[in-house]
Amino acid sequence: MRQRFARRSILGFGLGGAGAALLGLTSRGETAPASYKADLSAASEVPPNQSTGKGAATVTYDDSTKTVTWEGTFTGLSGPATAAHIHGPAEAGKNAGVIVAISQAGTPFTSPFQGSMKLADDKAAALASALSAGQAYVNIHTAANPGGELRGQLAKA
Repeated sequence: MRQRFARRSILGFGLGGAGAALLGLTSRGETAPASYKADLSAASEVPPNQSTGKGAATVTYDDSTKTVTWEGTFTGLSGPATAAHIHGPAEAGKNAGVIVAISQAGTPFTSPFQGSMKLADDKAAALASALSAGQAYVNIHTAANPGGELRGQLAKA
């Protein structure tokens, strides 16, 4: 006598309809965009400066589309912001090169700010690696502090 079994996935066993619903929402290789936050201060600059400015930034990276988005605010700078970037890889207390320019040359960079960019493969890999290692930071530059007036290390939100 042959036994017959209904063909059913055991992955959702015990979860009822919720298991099937969860399985339907994900696909292999896809991950949700990851968000990172930073408090921006002069004390975090390398070397620190005397600015009384402060700020905050949120960076989200979507590995599946290689798109980075950013938003933030700043106040109290020594003068107009001349540039802003995401730098890495570097831990707090060390400097690194620019991975993503979040300001446009020749365009005033004001608060609040926001934007997004699809990255080339090399920049996407560099940013993903620096973010996951806690070695990416946001830096806002001014004429008085061309190396950076405000800096904040990005940490998983």
